[in-house]
Amino acid sequence: MADFYAVLGVPRDASDDDIKKAYRRLAMQWHPDRNAGAKEAEEKFKTITEAYDVLRDPQKRAAFDRYGEAGLRGGQQQQYEHVDLSEALNIFMRDFGGFGDLFGGQGGGRRNGPRTGADVKVPLPLTLTEVATGVEKSVVLKVLEACDKCEGSGAEPGTKPQSCNTCGGAGEVRRAQRSFFGQFVSVAPCPTCAGEGVVIASPCKKCRGEGRARAERTLKIQVPAGVATGQYMTLRGAGNVGPRGGTKGDVLVVFDVVDDERFDRDGEDLFCEALVTYSQLVFGADIRVPGLTGDLSLRVPTGTQSGTVFHLRGRGLPRVNASGTGDLHVKVQLWTPQDVEGEEKAVIERLGTLQGRAPSQREKGFWSKMKEALGA
Repeated sequence: MADFYAVLGVPRDASDDDIKKAYRRLAMQWHPDRNAGAKEAEEKFKTITEAYDVLRDPQKRAAFDRYGEAGLRGGQQQQYEHVDLSEALNIFMRDFGGFGDLFGGQGGGRRNGPRTGADVKVPLPLTLTEVATGVEKSVVLKVLEACDKCEGSGAEPGTKPQSCNTCGGAGEVRRAQRSFFGQFVSVAPCPTCAGEGVVIASPCKKCRGEGRARAERTLKIQVPAGVATGQYMTLRGAGNVGPRGGTKGDVLVVFDVVDDERFDRDGEDLFCEALVTYSQLVFGADIRVPGLTGDLSLRVPTGTQSGTVFHLRGRGLPRVNASGTGDLHVKVQLWTPQDVEGEEKAVIERLGTLQGRAPSQREKGFWSKMKEALGA
């Protein structure tokens, strides 16, 4: 299984900018056009592009961090499909626009056309009960939508954008320089049209030539079961529209699971405590313990020691994007009353006289005996 962080040479806590910079550097080194189509370079280029495509996507990255490549299969058993060369080249062109970007151009935009709109980050609070089953949420976003007057073109109705005279509509300018090593061609966004290839002589009066205006949009989000605080869901093409006909950015939904005072959480497993009386520990009892969707019954056997942990299989949280469910671990603790009077006090005093002192140490359990037998 590939370690995508090692492929790009970044730590597991690398920022999005660090991941992008690492990919830029490696893409420039291993791009097939720079290596005369060498097979080794093609394979290397595909590998680093696949790693970048996973780690740049918060949802894919969270699944990979938790389950490796298995998390990218969506919980299914089919083989994870790796990117091919054509797809790798498309990803490279989509996010960097070619070699011009690697030599100082603007990252993330498209050459010779409108720019993509900015992403929108949305925090989404969730309760542990909602995480247990999955839930549909509705959020109201403040985003940039296409201007309804100019229909997103940025030009006043009755007019239209004109091809840029500086770059001839290409959106980029090329400069050739001669050096000791030969001719070097640099590519940069056109300074007149900012890489869009067109200029607007008569800007729309409503949006002032931007081609977009502020609006509110209600978005329904289907939250999968088992998510945790800090994990993301990426909604492609649901963010801000780009200026003057640009495509929409993404919406990044950041999950924030509110603490539940009943439980402590560790991945899919839940932990809680249940207070019991001395008589329940001695004689055994059926007690009620908290569950995600309602109380559960737990049998406390006769002679149970305070601090014993019981494991309720499959009563935890679902594994996100995978099959299986975690467990609920219940620790029973002796409840000690603060104030005792009358008959209750007399009974406890009498009990203390009958029992005497507690043993100096608890009898060794099964696992302790196993360790001794194995010489551990």
